[in-house]
Amino acid sequence: MTASSEARAALREILPVLVVTVPFGAVYGTVAAGQGLTIAETLGLSATIFAGASQLAAIQMIGLGSPLWVVIVSVFALNFRHVLYSASIGRHLQRFSPVEKALAFFLLTDPSFGSAEARAAERPLTKTFYFTYNIILYVTWLGASAIGAIFGGLIEDPHAAGLDFVLPIYFLTLLMAFRTRANFLPIVLASGIASALIYVTLGAPWHITLGAFGGILYAVLKPTPAGEAT
Repeated sequence: MTASSEARAALREILPVLVVTVPFGAVYGTVAAGQGLTIAETLGLSATIFAGASQLAAIQMIGLGSPLWVVIVSVFALNFRHVLYSASIGRHLQRFSPVEKALAFFLLTDPSFGSAEARAAERPLTKTFYFTYNIILYVTWLGASAIGAIFGGLIEDPHAAGLDFVLPIYFLTLLMAFRTRANFLPIVLASGIASALIYVTLGAPWHITLGAFGGILYAVLKPTPAGEAT
């Protein structure tokens, strides 16, 4: 495929994601402004961390006066899933230079992981597709964060507007994109059960990352049918 066709394919993939990204980023900017962060500080977190759930968790804990080490450990726990993402996506970056790989891993998010894996299942993952998708997502996230930081004060109660429901809907949509994969349901159930058990024992945010190991453990231990490649 040509570079232009790959760019168009990335645009088609990213447009529905932006519908969720904009309100999610605006919610983050609103919460950050409410906790006393300046616009520069709000955008600085978005530009360097680029992980919405972790950014929200961090500023809320900072607002509550949590010790710095608690904030760091919580953000690490929330973002540890990206280690798993990187291990999977790295298999598809053979054509990327070391610098391009570093940039690709920096831009790696939940939606970009899902899109890249789905793309790689059908054809080689190209630089044009990957970077078109992720740079648009990155710029949109910064813009949405700025909108929230500037105009968020106009929303007296983001929860009353239902904006806090954006995140679970976003993750559910991402999950359902893989529903045609083999063993989708048992892996989801294994991850869900593990996540629930960890939530009631260790608590948040460990259930987000460690729950995924339930699905991984099932995939490792499940019997392989005769004749199926291992």
